[in-house]
Amino acid sequence: MHPTSFYAARPRWSASGAKSDPGEGYKLADYLRTDGHRLRRLEPIEPGLRELQALVRLRDDQVRARTATVNQLTAILDAHWAGPRNLFRSLASQIALAFLTDYPTPHAAAHLGEARMAAFCRRHSYRGGKPAAELLERLRTAPIAPIGLPADTLSTIIGAQVTLLRSIQSTITATEKLIAERVAAHPRTQLLNQLPGVGIINLAQLLAEFGPILDRVESAEQAATECGAAPVTRASGNSSGVYFRWAANTRARKAITSFAHNARMQSPWAAELYATARARGKRNPHATRIVARAWIRVIWACWHNKAPLQPVDTSSTPTAHRQKNLTQGTQTTTCHRDLPPPRS
Repeated sequence: MHPTSFYAARPRWSASGAKSDPGEGYKLADYLRTDGHRLRRLEPIEPGLRELQALVRLRDDQVRARTATVNQLTAILDAHWAGPRNLFRSLASQIALAFLTDYPTPHAAAHLGEARMAAFCRRHSYRGGKPAAELLERLRTAPIAPIGLPADTLSTIIGAQVTLLRSIQSTITATEKLIAERVAAHPRTQLLNQLPGVGIINLAQLLAEFGPILDRVESAEQAATECGAAPVTRASGNSSGVYFRWAANTRARKAITSFAHNARMQSPWAAELYATARARGKRNPHATRIVARAWIRVIWACWHNKAPLQPVDTSSTPTAHRQKNLTQGTQTTTCHRDLPPPRS
């Protein structure tokens, strides 16, 4: 029983906002008596998906912690030594952390020459494509703090942030390894692992966050509604409008839209859907949700037909017949090219 649905039904018993435990119990029982035929029995999440869900959400928390630590390190460098700030692609990369370990202060990097910089890049397998002279020029031309901290204090501060960032990165790596093991062992992995552009982490997110929704709802359109890939239509009299759906499972929406973004880079069908939506004036997030809604229909068919995604020959079977098989749950091999584009 969704709390919002019950809250909307409260005026049938009383116009006041008074609450009590006996009164709430009576209202819940009466609501079940009169509207029970509209409710679905809540089934517990499959143990394998529950474990995977906990691991995926743990990784999300760790990634947020890493982002916060990188932001703190960035703020320290901007305030006291901006040289290494844009030296490499990311401050969270191994080569950037190694540089801050070897040269944590301007004083430590004062005698760094082109030969030493080139040797450092070779030692840490630098793949940024910039020559040592250009990297050294970036370091030398960076803004200098007018009033700097003592070298030993700045070295201690930066060293603490680097150690913390390495620890978080090591934890994320261990968590991702565990997630990969659980994904490989899950029996439903084979249903979705052939999706174009899906990686191990995104596949784990789809299984953990979107999988329970697929088990619970009755149709692909309801699944799109649950995860926020379908818009909300509001109509009254002669006025009507289609709006972004705020009341949705945000974790599932993040999982399915991340996959839709990756899929359009690998699948011509998804790329065409995205390009068509953009040509109609849709912004990137809206066009991505349109692609996600189309993929939900494919994933729904794979999930409930227990058939992995496989390309099929579309020249011999009419599209309407294939679509009828999918909507009726017929055991047929599905392909994303078989499905017409969804309405936006």
